[in-house]
Amino acid sequence: MKRVSSFIASKFFKANPRNRLKTRKRQRRPAVGKFSIFLATAIIIPLNFVEARDIAGFFRKNCKSCHTIGGGKLIGPDLKDVSARKDRDWLIRFINDPVAMIKANDPYALKLQTEANGVIMTPVAGMTKERAGLILDFIETESKLEESEFAENIFSEEPAEDADPILGNKLFSGKVRLNKGGPSCISCHTGAGPEIGGSLGPDLNSIFQRLPGRRAISAWLSAPPTPTMGAVFEKYPLEPNEIRLLVDLFEAWNDLDRSYNHDSFMVWMTVIFYGLGGAVVGLVVFGGFWDKRFRSVRRPLIDNAKVRGKF
Repeated sequence: MKRVSSFIASKFFKANPRNRLKTRKRQRRPAVGKFSIFLATAIIIPLNFVEARDIAGFFRKNCKSCHTIGGGKLIGPDLKDVSARKDRDWLIRFINDPVAMIKANDPYALKLQTEANGVIMTPVAGMTKERAGLILDFIETESKLEESEFAENIFSEEPAEDADPILGNKLFSGKVRLNKGGPSCISCHTGAGPEIGGSLGPDLNSIFQRLPGRRAISAWLSAPPTPTMGAVFEKYPLEPNEIRLLVDLFEAWNDLDRSYNHDSFMVWMTVIFYGLGGAVVGLVVFGGFWDKRFRSVRRPLIDNAKVRGKF
């Protein structure tokens, strides 16, 4: 009976190609489903691997301009063993949205802002809680090393012996082009020079009063974390010598500003001193004349009175 059924079925399917096609589709569906699962797995696993592997590059691009891992404080704190200072959940929330934490008056976030001279950590484009967690894992791994690659900072706090703020001003104003072809500072910023600059960025005349020293400013310029500068100078980075020359210029502006403030103070003190002295002398002279104002009238009256015997 089975043989007869098989024979009839084979004849039937041979006579109807559509039925054979349906059978083939049914047979292929399980293979397609398995392939889809394999393909999804093959994509997701490498994406996670690439995400974890690229965290070092992400840190280098977005974090190293303000932080080191074992190299001391820059603008922000040294991140070595940061997980021992605050719990993981707090750190992830702060990395993900530092501005929200400060607006919420979180005590530790406000303390970090005060220690950074009022500078607020720049929110990072594309940051998520998952990526913040990967960054923390990366920092913990680097903290366990004898010396992290992010502990080193090539910039010095001491000015170079051949400091050249004049050449730095030429770089700032665009009179000398940057080697990698990036835009000059004056395109977006103003300074203490006579040239009128752009208004997109802040005035850099007082940058030394906002950021703590040459080392911090140099590190910031090496990898600017702000969205506008980061997008531009990722393609056209400043060279170390150009950074040094610009910092020479900013430091010269700072010294000039302090000297100007000191000179202004001395000028005002001199004006006040001579003003008060002149006022005293004027009062004394005026008093002398005031006392004698009626003598030309009183003396004849007294003399006449004596003659009349009243005195």
